[in-house]
Amino acid sequence: MAKSKSSQRWLREHFDDPYVKKSQRDGYRSRASYKLLALHAKDRLFKPGMTVIDLGAAPGGWSQVAAQLVGPAGRVLASDLLPMDNLADVEFIQGDFTEQAVLERLLAQLQGGLADLVISDMAPNMSGVVDIDQPKAMYLVELALELAREVLKPGGTFVAKVFQGEGFDALFRDLRAGFGRVVTRKPEASRPRSREVYLVASGFRR
Repeated sequence: MAKSKSSQRWLREHFDDPYVKKSQRDGYRSRASYKLLALHAKDRLFKPGMTVIDLGAAPGGWSQVAAQLVGPAGRVLASDLLPMDNLADVEFIQGDFTEQAVLERLLAQLQGGLADLVISDMAPNMSGVVDIDQPKAMYLVELALELAREVLKPGGTFVAKVFQGEGFDALFRDLRAGFGRVVTRKPEASRPRSREVYLVASGFRR
């Protein structure tokens, strides 16, 4: 079957992408690792010994970075609908974290504690139709935020991928109401034509 022009363009972009090549050299599972590293460089997200929850973790690029930065005294709990190959120092739960059984497994892993940081690089399968994709993307962010409010320590941080468009301003206001500081970031590894940005919300108020 012949590939569409859009899929051919994506393949060219992917294989010519300097971050794809760099991730292969550096041993990261995805180019997305460099987005999280850039966010950390700006906002000092990680400290040794932290407990981190990574939502939408597969294939593991963000979990790799998190495990490296929290060190052996820290913990990284990762979850995704998709399977993910084992990663050293990462505890993975496959399933939909919005389902009660999966949520209970995630909470059980916390062993009665709370997380310092919740990170989410989740995105829906994109159709290319903004009016369809934007509500789906916002819904995923809202679900991640709902979990963050349940598991974050006071003063904790929430980081999520968001697509600019309908619902963005309301989400930003919602975060401002529950966190001491909220900033928007666009890492260099984000493709320029993408509407994706990252919201970094710190100083969680329980």
